[in-house]
Amino acid sequence: MQLAMIGLGRMGGNMVRRLVQGGHEVVVYDANAAAVQAQGGKGIKAAKDIADVARQLSPRRVVWVMVPAGAPVESTIDQLTPHLSRGDIVIDGGNSNFADSLRRAEALQATGIEFLDVGTSGGVWGLELGYCLMIGALPATFQHCEPIFRTLAPPEGYARVGPPGAGHYVKMVHNGIEYGLLQAYAEGYEILHASQDFELQLGQIAKLWNHGSVVRSWLNELAERALSRDDQLAAIRGHVEDSGEGRWTVEEAMRLDVAAPVITLSLLARFRSRQEESFGAKVVAALRHEFGGHAVQTK
Repeated sequence: MQLAMIGLGRMGGNMVRRLVQGGHEVVVYDANAAAVQAQGGKGIKAAKDIADVARQLSPRRVVWVMVPAGAPVESTIDQLTPHLSRGDIVIDGGNSNFADSLRRAEALQATGIEFLDVGTSGGVWGLELGYCLMIGALPATFQHCEPIFRTLAPPEGYARVGPPGAGHYVKMVHNGIEYGLLQAYAEGYEILHASQDFELQLGQIAKLWNHGSVVRSWLNELAERALSRDDQLAAIRGHVEDSGEGRWTVEEAMRLDVAAPVITLSLLARFRSRQEESFGAKVVAALRHEFGGHAVQTK
């Protein structure tokens, strides 16, 4: 099948490789010319700009947009739309807010262009293992694009979860769950690391837990890899970013009056990780000193 991939970062570039391995013909474009050049090879055609992407595709065009959420997606679709025709298909495979996907689907539908939102999970391992694809689409549009999904995903690793917007909604909650899982592992390993009674080998423990334990998982396999290389993680700063989905999950939970304390606190822990020193913690220390005479540490 022929399609285009706009955005050749860590995810998009590997997805192109997997698609070509699966026999698809892919037109590629990225604002970074070096990223386009790096994708040269059989089954890949380079486009010089977004208009050229559309020119190199035969109707019914399928264009997969794999750029950061927000303004980059908006700009890419705005530039792309004038070069498309009725029946063409735009796929947003990034981590867009589902509300934006609902709006984009409606706007494109008014011009006769079809829209799919594909929540994509798998990270840098997707090239080898496949990507889990959570797809929001009309049934006929999904069916047309299914050969693409079948190539990108492992067996049973893709599904149409609802109409446009549903894919990014499910991916949002997926990433909210991820926040909680990561935080639980982080806190457990921190307790082990802080033990005053035992000198524990965290890489060994992670490996142990991956064999028969109720907490075994792919995430813990990755923890085993990281801790086996460096039990102290000495080269890594404890600064954790968030790409938006955790915040949106918490906001949606609040809107629906659903209690989500684990996901909420894991999000707040990420905020705390970005502070060299918490002013709030200083306030707590000062107040404890004021009301109880508790000692404070000074610089």
